[in-house]
Amino acid sequence: MSEELERLAKALIEFREAEGISVTELAHRTQLSQATIRLHESDHERQPTSLVARCFEEVLGWAPGSIPTASRETTDLELPPDSSAGTG
Repeated sequence: MSEELERLAKALIEFREAEGISVTELAHRTQLSQATIRLHESDHERQPTSLVARCFEEVLGWAPGSIPTASRETTDLELPPDSSAGTG
């Protein structure tokens, strides 16, 4: 279990309790899904994507880059390496 990810889970729960808000409200504030909030509050092994980490850092008031992120992410906007987009 990663200490950093355990710290994140604890911080998210403590933040919600201190603010008196639900998972639904935290999801609204971060613009993330409730499932994402629940996942990172309970799973201390899964690193968030950089987008999720930025949302958590912002709401928690943590410095950018303070949450470890998944090493490789794929987005719908990425083109395959052999793509010939823009030619022709």
